[in-house]
Amino acid sequence: MESIIFVKRKMFSDLSTIGELSFDNEKLCYTLEDTVRKDGIKIYGKTAIPSGKYEIAINYSEKFKKQLPLLLNVPNFEGVRIHSGNTPEDSFGCLLVGKGHGVDVVTDSRTAFNELFAKIEEALKSRKVFISIG
Repeated sequence: MESIIFVKRKMFSDLSTIGELSFDNEKLCYTLEDTVRKDGIKIYGKTAIPSGKYEIAINYSEKFKKQLPLLLNVPNFEGVRIHSGNTPEDSFGCLLVGKGHGVDVVTDSRTAFNELFAKIEEALKSRKVFISIG
């Protein structure tokens, strides 16, 4: 048995990608990533996560000094996390979450993150958690 976080990318700009995130088919929040490159290659801190399915683990982030979700086995990249933040400048190649969104921004990010983090933590007690991005 597994839990699936699904991110459906909806809005694309030169600076960011806005999506909708659901956890086990329950819509929870919006996402913000850096821009999607047409060639699909991820450049450190500059581009969206390649489309695909990734297992999630929770571990300690040296950068943020706390436990955060980590996407495992992202091609050609390490350290891709889900965390709070509002703009592409906050993303640095990671996935930001928010309760609202606008052009190149998500809002109420800490609330969205705390809700999602609690669901991931609870699910990981009994099953694997994956994120599907597309």
